[in-house]
Amino acid sequence: MIIKNLSGFLLLPLALFIFAVSDATAKYMSAYFAVPLLVWVRYLTQLVFMLATVAPGMGREIVVTSRPWVMILRGGMQVASTMLGLMAFRTLPLAETTALVFLTPLLVALLAGPMLGEKIHLRSWLATVAGFAGVLLIVRPGGDMDGVGVVYALGAALCYSLYQILTRKLAASEPPMRQLFYLALVGSVVMSLFLPLFWTNTVPTLKQAVLILSLGLYGGAGHFLLIRAFHESPASRLAPLLYTQIVWAMLLGWMVFGHFPDHLSILGMLIIGAAGLSLVLGNRTARA
Repeated sequence: MIIKNLSGFLLLPLALFIFAVSDATAKYMSAYFAVPLLVWVRYLTQLVFMLATVAPGMGREIVVTSRPWVMILRGGMQVASTMLGLMAFRTLPLAETTALVFLTPLLVALLAGPMLGEKIHLRSWLATVAGFAGVLLIVRPGGDMDGVGVVYALGAALCYSLYQILTRKLAASEPPMRQLFYLALVGSVVMSLFLPLFWTNTVPTLKQAVLILSLGLYGGAGHFLLIRAFHESPASRLAPLLYTQIVWAMLLGWMVFGHFPDHLSILGMLIIGAAGLSLVLGNRTARA
């Protein structure tokens, strides 16, 4: 049991590192190619990979569901979150954008009331207020954060919150691989419909093509490791480790783009992380 729990503690930081590398790669490539094109390739690559590796073993079970519209809506929220997140990465530093998107747990705590019928506790309200105080430190007047990029990042957090709410609705009836497949399927179909609007004649170099294709592999591998981590270890114990992605983003932003957050931005990130952790630890205590 100890070894099984330990494997979860090893897999989760690896998954979060892969997500951070994916974000850094997308930010780098967004300087050369349209964001919708990168999103399209990301989901299409993941779809092809799953059709080749997972679908043969699951057969019809990978796509047959009793709640198709909820699955499609969930996938749409993730696609919107990905799109808005990449548009934010295009204009904002890596670490600060990641921290803004990590408002998601606070938004989930508030949305769980009206959407899931859960009681909203005082600590949820206090944590949310603290989290937004952290946001104000990051996007404070006089700082170098682009306003439009901030709106994109906060929009990504909201869409990702709705995605997580819908995931909780589907958890009892839908296996993880089916949910993962629907993400790739919905993302590929939706972005393919808009492909003519952002398709250009720009031909990527071999290096650029490899980096673009890697986005789908990062997404698939990261989500697979995330699923395995939460399968191996209790979610309440792993949840605090989710905030290590901000640390990875800070390091990659410094090494790849030469940007390191200033003191007030770091303080804002710490406040957002602490607010989220207070919810995790509070929920664990309430269940104990």
